[in-house]
Amino acid sequence: MKTLIEDSYIRLFNEHRQMLDCNVSEVFNACRESAYNSFCKWGLPSEHNENYLNSNLKEWFAPDFGMNLRRLDMLVETTAAFRCNVPSLKTDMHTILNDTYERPQSVYEQEYPEGVLVGSLNELSKSRSELVGTYYNKLAKMDSEGIAAFNAMFAQDGFLLFVPSGISLEIPIQLVSLSQSSVNLLVNRRLLIILEKGAKVKLLLCDHALSRVNILSTQVIEAFVGQNAALEIHDLEETHSDNHKITELYCYQEAGSSVSHTSLALHNGKTRNSYLFELAGPGATLELNGVAITDKSQRVDNSVIVDHIAPDCVSNQLYKYVLDEKSIGSFSGKILVRQGSQRTVSRQINRNICLSKESQMFTKPQLEIYADDVKCGHGATVGQLDDTALFYMRQRGISSEEARMMLMLAFVNEVLDQVALDPLRERLRSLVEKRFRRELYQCEGCTICK
Repeated sequence: MKTLIEDSYIRLFNEHRQMLDCNVSEVFNACRESAYNSFCKWGLPSEHNENYLNSNLKEWFAPDFGMNLRRLDMLVETTAAFRCNVPSLKTDMHTILNDTYERPQSVYEQEYPEGVLVGSLNELSKSRSELVGTYYNKLAKMDSEGIAAFNAMFAQDGFLLFVPSGISLEIPIQLVSLSQSSVNLLVNRRLLIILEKGAKVKLLLCDHALSRVNILSTQVIEAFVGQNAALEIHDLEETHSDNHKITELYCYQEAGSSVSHTSLALHNGKTRNSYLFELAGPGATLELNGVAITDKSQRVDNSVIVDHIAPDCVSNQLYKYVLDEKSIGSFSGKILVRQGSQRTVSRQINRNICLSKESQMFTKPQLEIYADDVKCGHGATVGQLDDTALFYMRQRGISSEEARMMLMLAFVNEVLDQVALDPLRERLRSLVEKRFRRELYQCEGCTICK
């Protein structure tokens, strides 16, 4: 049943539909009506939905948010004000300010091979409408839970990455999403990633905040990974307690493709990540890794569905949480092996440490198997730091605080070890250590965050 919150957004959409349509390409507008109808039917997810038992997202949308429907200039110079640096790692950096793509702000701008498209989803969908229209909003699920439909109703820009067959981009692409406003703001952005046969790319996603107001962002990512293509995504969130983010990632893998996705939540307010990976071609492989470090009243929810549609596919999941004070974590993982998906190999592990009595962790690993020749397993634990290990470290002259920090680092290093980019892996280790020492207040190179 819809609430006053949902009715207010329905009314807002109807009042400003013409404004939404006139500012963007037909590719965006073509799906607004179906998104609207779906949202009217399903509304926003609540705790009554099985996938959101511990996350009432309707509460997240309750504040009186503004939306930049007129596409007003936010008047911030991201070039001079912000840098998101990874020492010793050369990247081609692009930025999204709230929900609007900005021109590349990198010292090094990659010269892309012919046919590669990188930039504003709105602008490129005007010049390449047939290509973008073939993929846009084709994976996102608008028929049940409401977030994808809400996003499609209001989205006006985002980021497009298209890599044609056989092309490998050696320099990683870095997309920095910046939140900045003087008033409470709700932003909606889209990311569309298309890798044709044999294409390869590394993508670094970074979320940062430039102001301390309440900002809620919905982000829908659609990734098409063609035959024998390789996609590597590293997703870092480092915002603040008033910044809330909802991400839905839909990834479709063809035969022989490989996808690696690593997420790291260092600072946030409330975060909900919903991932759906479809291994649709034989021989596809998937590696999923995540770390969430929370304290105060922060919250990180990860919901992961890995759908084994084709035979001879491999998937691995490893998610770890370290929770302190009154923070909350949630992990819901489901491995689905469809009939005929023989010789599937799949593993799902969720490990969690609660450092305080007030912190909470909800975990729900699941297996749903309809094939008989498979190797699948899952496991989850919730515990505290090892008192015995702490005792022996104290006996060797290590302070209690340092011993706890060392054990926490060792706990999350299993995930960080999976990061293939050496400079990025070392940078993440440094950030994690600073986070555990409560020394992490701003990113290296940032002149705004304090």
